[in-house]
Amino acid sequence: MVEISEEERKTRIGSLKKKALTASARFRNSFTRKHRRSQSRVLSVEIEDVHDLEEIKAVDSLRQALIAEDLLPPKHDDYHKMLRFLKARRFDIEKTKHMWSEMLEWRKTFGADTIMEDFEFKELDEVLQYYPQGHHGVDKDGRPVYIERIGLVDVTKLMQTTTIDRYVKYHVREFERTFDVKFPACSIAAKKHIDQSTTILDVQGVGLKNFNKAARELITCLQTIDSNNYPETLNRMFIINAGSGFRMLWSTVKSFLDPKTTEKINVLGNKSKLLEIIDASELPEFLGGTCTCADQGGCLRSDKGPWKDQMIMTMVQNGVHECARKPTVPISEMKMIPEVK
Repeated sequence: MVEISEEERKTRIGSLKKKALTASARFRNSFTRKHRRSQSRVLSVEIEDVHDLEEIKAVDSLRQALIAEDLLPPKHDDYHKMLRFLKARRFDIEKTKHMWSEMLEWRKTFGADTIMEDFEFKELDEVLQYYPQGHHGVDKDGRPVYIERIGLVDVTKLMQTTTIDRYVKYHVREFERTFDVKFPACSIAAKKHIDQSTTILDVQGVGLKNFNKAARELITCLQTIDSNNYPETLNRMFIINAGSGFRMLWSTVKSFLDPKTTEKINVLGNKSKLLEIIDASELPEFLGGTCTCADQGGCLRSDKGPWKDQMIMTMVQNGVHECARKPTVPISEMKMIPEVK
């Protein structure tokens, strides 16, 4: 047996420890790399985005016209946005260019580009008591579902809680959030481009009391803003529980709406038809579905949807939804965001 010195023994022990630590580190790094590759595959979502050849030509023509007149800020250089404006003006380039120019001016005057940061709607909880509305889930095509319970609106108390001006700002802020967050989240969840919503208006109990001067003024204002600055975002609208009181008002209400909007409206006598469009789990119980969102104060306070999923929101923040032809972003390079409440 060969004797070794104490110093040599310590050296050998140190070398063995170093090898063990190195092997352990290699194992951990290997596991981390595999984990990252696994998560990266999960986050590599290809968005189906089929473009019509004639629409591509029209969008390109509009884009060149806007660039020539310095009307295309980088924020708005978006194929789908230009296509929506073209559809709103039946592909007339000059009329679309005029509409686009007025939209840019409105955004500047109204402050739409910064409203998500600048405007706080502190009275939201109270407003929802007197005007129950909000997004809840998606339809079977992956579009966000927006619901209003018009029959429960108390315009008098609503106007005591907020003002028309402040409600309009809230409305615009939510539209901006829909384009920045909700449509992208829905696109990732559905794996196809989404930039329209399905709307449900529950008009049970609606009568003349729901359509006073303040209500007419608010509807007119919102309709003007929506049709001029956020065109072609409604895929379809369902009006349910339409009783005799609403039917008497319907001809008057239609006069406040854009004709292109009224073409997309279906007036239903009952809510059973909705289950053909929306899964029961995505539809509130009061509309014939199975969802209650009991732990979140009810369905219209829950803001349920793909935008509440942390992984999807990480992908939205990193632009995964923007173009299927762009390389996907590995999770190792992504900035994670806090869980969405």
